[in-house]
Formats: sequence, structure tokens, C-alpha cells
Amino acid sequence: MKALEIKIKDLKKVDLEKEFIKAKKDPAFAKIVNKLKIKDDKLYSYTSMLENSSSEYHNCMECNALASCKNRIKGHVYMPINIEGNLSFEYKSCKYYDRMLKNTKYLDRIDYFSVPKGLQDASISKIHKNDKNRFDAILWVNNFYHSYKDDMHQKGLYLHGNFGCGKSYILAALFNDLARDGYSSAIVFWPEFLRQAFYGDFKAKYEQIKKVPLLLIDDIGAENITAWNRDEILCPLLQYRMDEKLPTFFTSNLTLEQLEEHLANSKSGVESVKAARIIARIKQLTEQLEMISKNLRN
Repeated sequence: MKALEIKIKDLKKVDLEKEFIKAKKDPAFAKIVNKLKIKDDKLYSYTSMLENSSSEYHNCMECNALASCKNRIKGHVYMPINIEGNLSFEYKSCKYYDRMLKNTKYLDRIDYFSVPKGLQDASISKIHKNDKNRFDAILWVNNFYHSYKDDMHQKGLYLHGNFGCGKSYILAALFNDLARDGYSSAIVFWPEFLRQAFYGDFKAKYEQIKKVPLLLIDDIGAENITAWNRDEILCPLLQYRMDEKLPTFFTSNLTLEQLEEHLANSKSGVESVKAARIIARIKQLTEQLEMISKNLRN
């Protein structure tokens, strides 16, 4: 019985050797195996795994972009390695994956709250400059970008204008480029943020945006106003940032005068004094600029 077991074992070894020798006729397979500097008889039982590595390595040699990756884990190749004379395998990232990580590292320094993906990719270099009505806003943003590192407590911007003219993109581009330089910030789509006020983690998010070095409140004036979200959410937020001299930015379809009217109307009636206090804080925090341009969303 024991002799039979030994014979079966020897036959299996022969079969494994044959499969290995056959696979080694492939130049890509042979190249990977030869680099390992491990004796062939130690590799026989790993032929299938080595073939997978060879196939993935071949895919990498013909690949010219991360989107074209054919491997099981995008941007990675399953490679054999020699560890003290024994065979092991690990996933190694490719140059395209590493470049993607480097180019998106800034996302670790900026928090987006219900912000469209298009704004997360924005950069000053990508801003459309074919409309002179956008020049003042672009110039302002460019000046802030270059001066922020020398003065981190300067005023932000209240940028208002028509629907779809690119207000949010221009300011998101500024925030993203500053994040690429290592500065922390947050962009908040204000109407949606307020709709989340009764969720469990809202308090933590609120404290985060209140204290973040750079804050963009996007589309203020589009929210449903209540006395509570005006007096208990917005007002303390602006007061804190004003006291701490933290640059705060706004985009809106409304002028400050129109925003004041909007803030004064709540379910509890017209409250002009409280609305005026909000506007006074926005004026203290920002410079104001109007941008009327063509609707880029059409």
C-alpha cells in the first residue's frame, strides 16, 4: 500500500514537471521564472499561479492607461517573489495606479458634503476662460490662491450670479488647488446639508465645517428657511468663523439684498432683524462679486 502511495506521488510530480516545462516555453513565463532564481523543482506545484502572473504581467506590458487595465485587480499585477529561497506572491501597483493616487491625494485634505463629482475634479487650470464676464471672478480666485499661504485669515468671497454660470466650479477649483498644496477645507452643498440636520452624525459634521480652515457654503439661498436652521445653524456657524477669522466662501443665485429677504421669511413670519444679522456677518466675512455669464449646463 505504501509503495502504491509513493508511485502515485511520483506520477503526480512527473505530471507537474511536464506542465511546468510546457508553460516555460512561453517567453513571458520563462522571463518571470528566471528572475526568481529559484530551482525549477520548487516551482512545479505553482505552475498555474505563475501562469496567472505571466498573463497579468503581459497585460501590463501592453497597457497604456489605468482604464485599459485587464487584470483582476485594476492597476495591480499579481507577481511572484523570492523570500529567502521560497516562492510567494503579492499584488504590485502599476505606474498608472501610482500616478492616480498621487493626483488624487489632495482629496484627503478636502471634505465634500453632497457635492457633485465634477466639482471634486475641478482645478484653476481647467476653468473656461472664453467669456470676459468670468474674468473678475477668475482673477479674484487666482489672487487668493497666491496670497493665502502668506495670509490665512483674509476674507473669502460671496460670489453670486445666474444659474449655471460656473460659480461653484470656480470656487471648488480654488479649494482643490489649495488642497493639492496641503491646505484643509470643506465644500458644503447647503440645501442638502440642512436636510440632513436630523441624522445622527450631523453634529459632528457641523463642528467639522465650523472649524475647518477654508469653507465654501455652496448655493445658499436655495434652502427652505426655518427660524431654527437660520438662527441655530447658520448664525452660530458664521459667528464662529468671523471670530476666528476663518476664510468663508459662498455661492448663490441671489444678491445679498435678495438673500436678506429670503432669510427674513420663515414659518414663524418675517424676521428682518435676524436676517440682517446674518447678512452683516456675511459682509464681514467676504468680499462680494457678481458673475453673470452664459449657462454652461445647457
